[in-house]
Amino acid sequence: MRPGDLDAGPIVLDGGLATELEARGHDLSDELWSARLLADAPAGIVAAHVAFFLAGAEVATTASYQASFPGFAAHGIDRAEAATLLRRSVELARTAREQVRDRVADGRRRWVAASAGPYGALLADGSEYRGRYGLTRRELVAFHRPRLEVLAEAGPDVLALETVPDIDEAVALVEALGAVDVPAWLSYTIAGGRTRAGQPLDEAFAVVAGCEQILAVGVNCCAPDEVAGAVELAREVTGKPVVCYPNSGERWDAARRRWTGESRFRTDHVGHWLSAGAALLGGCCRVGPPDIAALCRAVR
Repeated sequence: MRPGDLDAGPIVLDGGLATELEARGHDLSDELWSARLLADAPAGIVAAHVAFFLAGAEVATTASYQASFPGFAAHGIDRAEAATLLRRSVELARTAREQVRDRVADGRRRWVAASAGPYGALLADGSEYRGRYGLTRRELVAFHRPRLEVLAEAGPDVLALETVPDIDEAVALVEALGAVDVPAWLSYTIAGGRTRAGQPLDEAFAVVAGCEQILAVGVNCCAPDEVAGAVELAREVTGKPVVCYPNSGERWDAARRRWTGESRFRTDHVGHWLSAGAALLGGCCRVGPPDIAALCRAVR
């Protein structure tokens, strides 16, 4: 994915991969979440990617959000096998793209985004919605750089540095990104118009303003009603295309490991998101293929 791709019109992302996997009967209750299926049910991951592509998504986001070398090691998976699983996440998304290309001769381009979630995803206790883990920037770079290198080696079109809760981690991710030759987007998870760690969004977006490797900046896994203002601000601060993919608006109960409340994911705000500068838009947790199909209709 290159800057020119974002100038050709809005690109529709997929929705919550874990949401679709659970809907298909997969148990994601352990700490590895969807990353466990890279070893246990790779065909299930392909099928979920295909479902989003057939719904109209143009980007498949890999099942590597929760995947990391320390996380795999805690489950008895050595470094070599962990690297194999990280690369497999990209390979499975590519397989899904090829299957859809064979089934749907529409000539549309489709991309693979390799997901890299925050350090808090490793902790599996909701820390990605708080940030400020007590780690230094050097420690965060040391965590992120090895998996970014492996994911980049697998040949994705773009890296999705997503659900970033604070400025400290964003700075570390930008530094770690310098070790690879793949473009990326960076998206914060926010609440109340600030990062999850409580920092001003203009300062957060400014972190990537001068980084050419970052194609787009924005927000994800936030409530849908947080998107419009954040999109406008990200565009104003950075001048970059904006990425936005909120969750359903339900709340994650980390203690009981389940979502509560009702979905507020609607498509009637899409026009505002686009006019404010959104170039890539989709959904996150609890947003399934039917929601993405509705989003595609609204975009087009």
